[in-house]
Amino acid sequence: MTGEERRLKIIELLNHSDTPLSGTALARQVGVSRQVIVQDIALLRANSHNIVSTNQGYLLADSPGVSRVFKVIHTDEEAEDELSLIVDCGGRVEDVFVSHKIYNIVKAPMNIRSRLDVKHFMDDLASGKSSLLKNVTSGYHYHTVTADSEEILDYIHEALKKRGFLAPLQDYEPVDFHNNN
Repeated sequence: MTGEERRLKIIELLNHSDTPLSGTALARQVGVSRQVIVQDIALLRANSHNIVSTNQGYLLADSPGVSRVFKVIHTDEEAEDELSLIVDCGGRVEDVFVSHKIYNIVKAPMNIRSRLDVKHFMDDLASGKSSLLKNVTSGYHYHTVTADSEEILDYIHEALKKRGFLAPLQDYEPVDFHNNN
């Protein structure tokens, strides 16, 4: 199998998987080392394939549909409820970021699309020594959420508002953070 054939096979495998595939699993399926897979993923990304890395492995991102940034606030104990609410309403939590007065924007990918992804995220958080990124800004943080339609994003907005998770925007926040509070 040539490198080009292998990369086409990787895209095919990712395209037909409902869950992320680890580099080791991909390597096993195409008969190369995990390091070769990492290089192939970099080449595929350079050729405009939207492959995202999660803590569970690689996945091929869907067409993003529409997206909106929501500014939210909640306790650590409410994090699972907030993420579950978004995916239950039909949203995908693409990232989390904070606007820190000293560090500026600090962002991390999340790629949470289902309750199972929420469970994996919460399990990973519980098993480590890290805390939620929101804790560096007194609980205030943002999520970029994608969905198939503006109506779904409006529904998510109303559900977050009803639960008290939406946070008011401040005058100093950039306009592109606005989420129609």
